[in-house]
Amino acid sequence: MSIRIATFNCENLFRRPIVFSAGNDPVHNAVLEDFRKLVEILDHHTYTADDKTKIIELLKKHSVDVSQEISTQTILVNEPRGQARLLKGEGRNIEVRAEVTGRSAWVGWAELAKGDLSWDAVKNTARVIAEVNADILLTVEVEDRLTLHRFNRQVLAGQFDAEPYPFNMLIDGNDIRGIDVGLFSRHPITSIRSHIFDKKDSREIFSRDCPEFEIDIDGEPLWLLGNHFKSKLGGGADKRKLQGERVAQLYRAALERSAHVVVAGDLNDTPGSPPLTFLEATSLKDAMTHDSYEGPPGTHGKCTSHNDKIDYLMFSPQLFAKVDTVEVERRGIFEFGTPFDTVTGPGNQASDHAAVVAELDL
Repeated sequence: MSIRIATFNCENLFRRPIVFSAGNDPVHNAVLEDFRKLVEILDHHTYTADDKTKIIELLKKHSVDVSQEISTQTILVNEPRGQARLLKGEGRNIEVRAEVTGRSAWVGWAELAKGDLSWDAVKNTARVIAEVNADILLTVEVEDRLTLHRFNRQVLAGQFDAEPYPFNMLIDGNDIRGIDVGLFSRHPITSIRSHIFDKKDSREIFSRDCPEFEIDIDGEPLWLLGNHFKSKLGGGADKRKLQGERVAQLYRAALERSAHVVVAGDLNDTPGSPPLTFLEATSLKDAMTHDSYEGPPGTHGKCTSHNDKIDYLMFSPQLFAKVDTVEVERRGIFEFGTPFDTVTGPGNQASDHAAVVAELDL
């Protein structure tokens, strides 16, 4: 039986945090760092006068006002109407309510403001997925499971006449930005393990989980470990190393359940980097090292060098021995030399990541 397994960082399906559209790494870094600081302060058990001052400074810096109606805002505060609120005032003349003494005194949260992706970008994302035509597709940076379901039925099947996937799964991870890891499958998903670490690790180290999907392939289990390692934006090297070490442990444990194990996703680092050495020290084999693969070494941006390789499809030895062909679908990327004719700029590209796909004879 022939089966196609793939991974693709979709960069969201319908809606994406506005900051990611800034097109400038320093801008990304600045907003995300301020957001991290704000969330950290808002979690304080008790708010000092200095905490309240910093909260207002950070909110005003990113055009937040009580009405939440400024189109340029990149951060917003989501809170109910009534007494259990953080802010009071009008427009940008805002302050923390005097009776709010700490985290337990108000109900709500901070989040990154989101904007709709263009319809052309949505269609190009679907075009990549339709072209890849994977039987099992790991989707990275997806809003939630309902979004995955709607994209499957209304865009893939509704606009491209593609056969909709009968199975899809996504369990929200620890990342609060709506960039989770999900799965499309033409084979039954029989179980899922979502590794929720303790509170400190969830917030500071494993802000992105590693879900393990068990997939039934004609009665035989295949385990797929889906990943999105911490970005290099604003640092993150230590967290990626911890993620790499932990995923290597999870891979070895999965091998005790089945000889058919896949580790895949956007690992946000290059071959031989410290985070990748943990996985490279296992028995995993990178699909793009297979003899059948011919093409550029990268999977991101221009894809011209090993420095552009951050997306991975890795197989346990028994699975790698069954690989027939490996391809990388780059035509959804605007920077790539020969994109789809429908990809005319960064605003309507499917993603700045390629999809990696392998065909196996099981």
